[in-house]
Amino acid sequence: MSELINNSKYRKEQLKQLILKLHQGESADSVRKELVESLKNIPYGEVVEVEQELMQEGLPEEEVLKLCDVHGSVLEGNVDLSGAKTIPEGHPVDVFQQENVELRKVAEQAKHQLDELPNVDKTEFKTYAQQLESLFNQLMDVDKHYQRKEYLVFPYLEKNEITGPPKVMWGKHDEIREQLKACITILKTPELKFEDLFDALEILFYVALQGLVDMIQKEEEILFPMAMDVLTTEDWWNIHKQTLEYGFSLYDPKVEWKPEGLTDEATESNVNSDGNIQLPSGSFSAEEIKAILNSVPFDMTFVDRNDKVKYFTQGKERIFARSRSIINRDVRLCHPPGSTHIVEKIIEDFKSGKASHAPFWIQMKGKFIKIEYFALRDEDGKYLGTLEVSQDLSENRSLEGERRILSYTDENE
Repeated sequence: MSELINNSKYRKEQLKQLILKLHQGESADSVRKELVESLKNIPYGEVVEVEQELMQEGLPEEEVLKLCDVHGSVLEGNVDLSGAKTIPEGHPVDVFQQENVELRKVAEQAKHQLDELPNVDKTEFKTYAQQLESLFNQLMDVDKHYQRKEYLVFPYLEKNEITGPPKVMWGKHDEIREQLKACITILKTPELKFEDLFDALEILFYVALQGLVDMIQKEEEILFPMAMDVLTTEDWWNIHKQTLEYGFSLYDPKVEWKPEGLTDEATESNVNSDGNIQLPSGSFSAEEIKAILNSVPFDMTFVDRNDKVKYFTQGKERIFARSRSIINRDVRLCHPPGSTHIVEKIIEDFKSGKASHAPFWIQMKGKFIKIEYFALRDEDGKYLGTLEVSQDLSENRSLEGERRILSYTDENE
C-alpha cells in the first residue's frame, strides 16, 4: 500500500512540475513528450488533485484558466480511465455524455462548413452564412449543458471540498459562451461580407469550436469519472430531479433513470392534501392533466416570460416535431434564421401590450395548418409568456351540414 501511495505522490509531483513548465512558457509538444516518457498514463483523480493543489499553493485562478487548454491538450489520451465506474443509462452523466456526442457532431459539421468558405461562390454566400448561423445556434444550446454542471453538479463537488477544477471549468464555460455568441452576432449581421467572415475564422470561429471540443474532452476524461467517484446516488437523484428546469442540449433522453430505494416528495404549495394539483376552478392529478393536454386535437408549446421553451404537449399525431432537447432553449433558436425576426416581433409586441394574438395559416404536405400565438397574462395584465397553438384544420374545412347522431371516429383511419 505504501508503494502505491508513494507512486501516486510521485506522479502528482511530476505532473505538477510539467504543468508549471507550461506556466513558464515551455512548448506543449515538449511537455507532452516528457509526460508520455515519464508518466505514460495518469489516473483521472490525480489530475483533479494537482489542479486543486496548484491553486492552493498560490497559482492564480486566472493563470490556471489560461493554462487549462494547454495542459488539457498535453493530457489528451494520457489519462487512465480504467478505474472509472459504469454509468447507468439515463443517469445524469449518461445524459451529459450523450449530449456530448451530439455536440461533437454539430461541431464537426460547423468546422467542415468553415473549411468550405474559400470555395463558396459569392452569389451563394448569404445562404452559406445562414446555414452556418443555424449550426452555431445549435451549438449555443451547450449553455444548458453548462448550466446543469454549474448549478447542479458543481455545488455537490464543492461540498466535498473540490473547488478548484469547478472554478476553472466555469471560467472556460464563460469563454466558450461568449465566443459562440460573438460568432452568431457576426453571422446575423445583415451586411456581412465574405472577407469579414474569412478574417474572423482563425481568431474566433475555429477557436470557439476547439474550445467546445476541448471541454468535452475534459468532461469525459476528468470531470465525469471523478464526479461518479465522489457523488452519492442520492446526490445524483437530486441532480436528476432538477434537470428539466435547465433542459437538455441537442438530445432527448430515451430512458428515465430512477435509482432503487429513493422516492420523490411533493413539496409544491399548489399540491393539495390528496396529491392533486389545485387550481381556482378545480383540481386534478399530474397523470390526469398530462392525459388532458395530450388529448386535445392540437399541438401546444409554452414559452415563458424569459423567452425559454418550458413545455409542449405530446399528442399521438404531431404537426411539428418536438423533443425535450428544446426545453429551456431560447425560442429564437428553435426557428430557422430566416424567420427569427418574426418571432422577435411577436414577443416584443406581446410584452409591450401592443398585441395579444398572432394567427398564421399555411399549406403543408397537403394539409391546411393554422398556427396561433397567444400572449399569456396574469389578472393584473402582467406578461407571463406565449402559447403557440398549431392545428390541422383540413378536416374541419371540409365539414358540411350537421351531425346530430352519435358516431365514433375510428382511430385507425
